[in-house]
Amino acid sequence: MSREILLLVDALAREKNVAKDVVFSALESALASATKKRINDEAEVRVAIDRVTGEFESFRLWHVVADEEYVNEFNEKPLSEGKEEDEEVEVGDVLEETLEPIDFGRIGAQAAKQVILQKIREAEREQILNDFLERKEHLVTGTIKRIERGNAIVESGKIEALLPRDQMIPKENLRVGDRVKAFLLRVDRNARGPQLILSRTAAEFIVKLFELEVPEIDDGLMEIKGAARDPGVRAKIAVKSNDPRVDPIGTCVGMRGTRVTAVTNELAGERVDIILWSQDPAQFVIGALAPAEVHSIVVDEEKHSMDVVVDEANLAIAIGRGGQNVRLASELTGWNINLMTQEESEKKVEAETAATRLLFMEKLDVDEDVASLLVEEGFSTLEEIAYVPLAEMLEIEAFDEETVNELRNRARNVLLTEAIVTEEQLDGVEEALLSLEGMDKPLAAKLAANGVKTRDDLADLAVDELMDMCGIDEERAKKLITNARSHWFE
Repeated sequence: MSREILLLVDALAREKNVAKDVVFSALESALASATKKRINDEAEVRVAIDRVTGEFESFRLWHVVADEEYVNEFNEKPLSEGKEEDEEVEVGDVLEETLEPIDFGRIGAQAAKQVILQKIREAEREQILNDFLERKEHLVTGTIKRIERGNAIVESGKIEALLPRDQMIPKENLRVGDRVKAFLLRVDRNARGPQLILSRTAAEFIVKLFELEVPEIDDGLMEIKGAARDPGVRAKIAVKSNDPRVDPIGTCVGMRGTRVTAVTNELAGERVDIILWSQDPAQFVIGALAPAEVHSIVVDEEKHSMDVVVDEANLAIAIGRGGQNVRLASELTGWNINLMTQEESEKKVEAETAATRLLFMEKLDVDEDVASLLVEEGFSTLEEIAYVPLAEMLEIEAFDEETVNELRNRARNVLLTEAIVTEEQLDGVEEALLSLEGMDKPLAAKLAANGVKTRDDLADLAVDELMDMCGIDEERAKKLITNARSHWFE
């Protein structure tokens, strides 16, 4: 019988082009399944085949549980009974009982046949999938084989892939037999059906399409630095030249627009704006908002946002239909973009100036003229007054050295007092909350004053609650709560 097993394994491995170990594992599963049918379906059985001799042994597995937790007579043993077989056994251990091997002949082979074939089919599919993944083909081209519940099954060579309904371009009407291109979104190895999940809406898809149409990208003469899409309607891509002789925008457009037209046709008419990438974030944002013309721009590094001023005539263009243009520009650049008119900008600057002037008057105990002068000279925080180099402040004509030193000392004393108060307020605050990404001590102190002292306290808050409690913007509130909740899903 052992020779019979070895011959069967060898024949199947060669016929199906899979490793012998795969066939051995399939046989072991099949024999274990056949053995279980003789005992009970709830029993646990392990079969071990010697890879050299072909001899096999069968074992029944018993899980040792506490006497009071013993419920399943087919695969559990109470600890007291287990101790009779092995004095050192503990709860959680597994005992093995040697079984009489079943006859592999007619009964074993019949029971094993389907399991073996299934295992081999799975191994073949895994091999085909691995061969495909090794080629690192992120752009998949295939034919729609069938439609299931709105999802398309795409056949590409020997591989079947799934294009979900929510990854199709809106209003796109795909039919069986259509040739389609899609981006390989992910590999789902737990799926019983197609394991490759495709997307035609991902931003990466448009990048791969341009790489297909523009050989200069593959040659390294230029590159696409980013993309943002409103699938089927409009997209923006940022391009950069690595060779001064290459115009990246013209290269992507192609002769008479042939290259960009080919991409647009594949994307069901999606309009593509090609923007020159810039290392300067402000310049990049200005380009991303095209065709609108920008009047001025103010960058706030701390909030990672920009106030972009456009005139009335350009405001509607900059915003775009339904906010599309500014939204795509924000996604492409990674910056929060606040669009405003010249009048709105002036009002905002006036409000910020007034707030800073009031801060200086209250905290430094100075009159309005001194506070206004500090604002006019570009000071916006107490930290700047306290720690800016002495020589810079002495350049202000209205201030002598004595005045400058007095202002610096007052600012430092206020900051020191506030720091002491903050430390007192932070008493009892959980370290996990303080070390949370996006958290700082002043904000943690505000939270503590409202009874929020642990990471879970913060995680339980709603976004609007956090905004009202601490006076922060919606984006920062969302990020903080998301970060606070992240450990719930680990």
